[in-house]
Amino acid sequence: MPVVPKAIVLTVDQEKELKRRVGSSLTPQRDVERAQIILECAQGRQNRTIAEKLGMNEHTVGSWRKRFAEEGLEGLEERKGRGRKPTIGSSQRAQIIDQALKNPPQGQGRWSCRTMARQCGVSKATVQRHWKNAGIKPHVSRTFKLSKDPQFEEKFWDVVGLYLNPPEQAMVLSCDEKSQIQALERTQPGLPLGLGYIATQTHDYYRHGTVTLFAALDYVSGKVITETHDQHRHQEWIKFLTTIDQQTPPDLALHIICDNYATHKHAKVKAWLRKHPRFHIHFTPTSSSWLNLVERFFRDLTQNAVRCGSFRNLPSLIMALQKFIAHHNENPKRYVWHADPNQVIDKINRAWEALLTELYKQKEASKSVAT
Repeated sequence: MPVVPKAIVLTVDQEKELKRRVGSSLTPQRDVERAQIILECAQGRQNRTIAEKLGMNEHTVGSWRKRFAEEGLEGLEERKGRGRKPTIGSSQRAQIIDQALKNPPQGQGRWSCRTMARQCGVSKATVQRHWKNAGIKPHVSRTFKLSKDPQFEEKFWDVVGLYLNPPEQAMVLSCDEKSQIQALERTQPGLPLGLGYIATQTHDYYRHGTVTLFAALDYVSGKVITETHDQHRHQEWIKFLTTIDQQTPPDLALHIICDNYATHKHAKVKAWLRKHPRFHIHFTPTSSSWLNLVERFFRDLTQNAVRCGSFRNLPSLIMALQKFIAHHNENPKRYVWHADPNQVIDKINRAWEALLTELYKQKEASKSVAT
């Protein structure tokens, strides 16, 4: 008497998960096939019909139908103990992981797959595999800088408050100067971008001087007020403030966000500000340029107007800057603050905690070495 295959009835969650596995490009092929089998079974189809449709053995379909009927989604997982047995022991595997997290080999700044393989007596591929599984990347590092400003939180909320709730009858202007923009002329003309090949640019260049760009980014409209100077002293900063005063509606208060550069706090600057009471200065915390949104504009300017160009003299560089700025102001795009300020503060506090913990460990380690 033939065996009647078990009927498969899916819950909403099971069907959703199986379809997710089939549709995801990250799902291993074996898991995709198993999910397809169960979805076909849920349609009431026979094992033979499913096997012919999916191009597999009828016995395979029956096995996965049975396991799913008895164990659900867990039945589609790989059994423990299946597959190739590990070629290295747990102690050697732990050495590959733990050693990578400690000091690098003598005379080198970091571990590599090859140096670790020689240290542990295994192949380079073995080290790569275990590092990948553990999420270890000795060749990758990220830069960071934590502000030591004792008034950090007060200044942070002052600046972010302007972004989240811009005052009425006022303009919020993110201001800064991008100093020493170099007019670099490439020694040879490069090839333009073409079908099948990328643009080229020589690595060497001639220097034709530098220029400083002063910029004030209107947070609400996205437009910028700019001015170029040879230097960035307090004299140039006062000239730029005067330009802002002339190019903005006189009946609006002006909230200027800027960094703690000494030029911005010069005695003559303070005297000028006292004569222009509609200007309100908001300083970002030290080492916190990321709070000033004009830096995002400078990044776009550098990438799209400066770095890709070749300039025979300073006027040609200034002209390229002015063209980029004019185009930006014709089609302004706001740089909007989206980050949750409370989460930012929490992240900074966690970073300080991790940093102080690491400094304490290093201090204790140096004491033990000394004794």
